[in-house]
Amino acid sequence: MNMTEHLADKVVAITGAASGIGLACAEACLREGATVFLVDRAADKLESLAASLGPKAIPLEVDLLNPASVATMMPRILEKAGRLDVFHANAGSYIGGELLDSHPDDWDRMLSLNVNAVFRTVHAVLPHMVERKTGDVIVTSSVSGHEPIHWEPIYTASKNAVYAFVHTVRRQFAKHGVRVGAVSPGPVMTALVQDWPKENLDRAIAAGNLMEAKEIGEAVIFMLTRPRNVTVRDIVILPAGFDV
Repeated sequence: MNMTEHLADKVVAITGAASGIGLACAEACLREGATVFLVDRAADKLESLAASLGPKAIPLEVDLLNPASVATMMPRILEKAGRLDVFHANAGSYIGGELLDSHPDDWDRMLSLNVNAVFRTVHAVLPHMVERKTGDVIVTSSVSGHEPIHWEPIYTASKNAVYAFVHTVRRQFAKHGVRVGAVSPGPVMTALVQDWPKENLDRAIAAGNLMEAKEIGEAVIFMLTRPRNVTVRDIVILPAGFDV
């Protein structure tokens, strides 16, 4: 075993793994020797990614907004790999800007993905981890889950819900040997920031106040490789000049 393969023999599943933070975290886990299920609805992209990432990257098409599709996720993981050591609920979407400039129907879709899909997928994987008396659950939250960001009120509200969920579930499941934590980035260069108000995005780019997604992947590896008696409850990662 390569001495850097800290996750060798581990099975990881990551939602929203076809791009952005999810893909960066999948790549980081693969580098550490894990078998990684790339969970996303973008079937064609998953197949091409899995082909390029190697045999330990396994595509798993799931529509996180469809409860029937979500219900197939864990059985298919167990059928292919026999167990799941790490679940990373990463998928999310973004709506920012003035409240009256966005529509409640769009909020509903974002809330379904950012909140309900996180709750549902974590609920789906926990029985297996409780049975094995070990496991890790990581949720991609946001700095806006810790500090209200005034230009993204609905998104901030969704991440506050995630924050509350992560830390109540963490306390419930610690007794079962399951660690639960959140990684909370500031602005990251992904497709999500393209939905920012243009003036905010232009200002952030000009000031260098955006991070690369690989920074989040490295933080997740740090969380996963702590001794089992240590839980990293939260990691908040900000560009050095980002002011909240």
